[in-house]
Amino acid sequence: MSTELHTVMPVVVFLVGLAFVAWALVKGGPKPPPPLDSINAPFKSIDTSDLPPLERFTARDNTALAYRLYPSRVERARGSVVLIHGSSASGVSMHTLAKALAAAAYDVYVPDVRGHGESGRKGTIAYIGQLEDDLSDFLDEVQPRGPRTLAGFSAGGGFVLRYAGDARQLAFERYVLLAPLLHHNAPSTVRGGGWASVGLPRTIVLVLLNKLRITVFNHLHTVAFALTPEAAAKLTPQYSYNLMQNFRPHDHYRANIRATRRPLEVLVGANDEAFYAEAFADDFADAGRVVPVTIVPGVGHIGLTLEPAAVAEIVAVVSERASEAVVS
Repeated sequence: MSTELHTVMPVVVFLVGLAFVAWALVKGGPKPPPPLDSINAPFKSIDTSDLPPLERFTARDNTALAYRLYPSRVERARGSVVLIHGSSASGVSMHTLAKALAAAAYDVYVPDVRGHGESGRKGTIAYIGQLEDDLSDFLDEVQPRGPRTLAGFSAGGGFVLRYAGDARQLAFERYVLLAPLLHHNAPSTVRGGGWASVGLPRTIVLVLLNKLRITVFNHLHTVAFALTPEAAAKLTPQYSYNLMQNFRPHDHYRANIRATRRPLEVLVGANDEAFYAEAFADDFADAGRVVPVTIVPGVGHIGLTLEPAAVAEIVAVVSERASEAVVS
């Protein structure tokens, strides 16, 4: 009887594990969280009547990806800024900040990151690392003038950090992170903020499968955002595993920070609902990189890219530090 049990048990465990994997992949996805007014409402005030037209560049897979150009309002531009929007959004969300930077003599480029807006299929990408490839393809084709600054907001700020630690980081002279997502377990991240709902069973299974180099299920959705029905129809309500993993720093975000060699700066609102503003300096210091952190008084998460005082602070940081030397 004991021998039979030892023979049967591995088979039972395997079948139970297989059943859990199948259930997780089919039923273990994210449930849309209730709409979060602090995120949705501020964008309703954006005046887009003067939005520049969409332009296109061709990525290496021959997909035409969208961006907008806000040319410098001064004849002799001081350089260029590429702005990366936040999670579920599109480049339109950066309109207020882009106009302010253009008025400060910068050529400003605002892409719809693949999987968002008018770039590719909403909510997914073909492979983890495709977003870095897209950005490199954009630079090769469009050739923004130097010196170049790459700036990103929230999840877009996390992606900017990802690129700042990449082997291609020298493509930009400096990096600006606006209330950046470093990692869901980083001390700066508020737990249970209500913006994103992760399908944990599906995510856990996909993490394990990816460790085995099985990526065939990476198109499945693993995170959903707290959008209103009206916003969900226009924006990107869910991310696939590929997009969720790519639009952020690497899991070992401290190694990502240590790999940066260009000037790096963080700005965050004192009243940010998604992040602990005071924790960012320690987050970077703990990773071995001392980074200037500007905390803007009286400003929340979305307000950082919309409210006049915060926008002016971002423009000042970009302008005042534009000639910084490369750090060794």
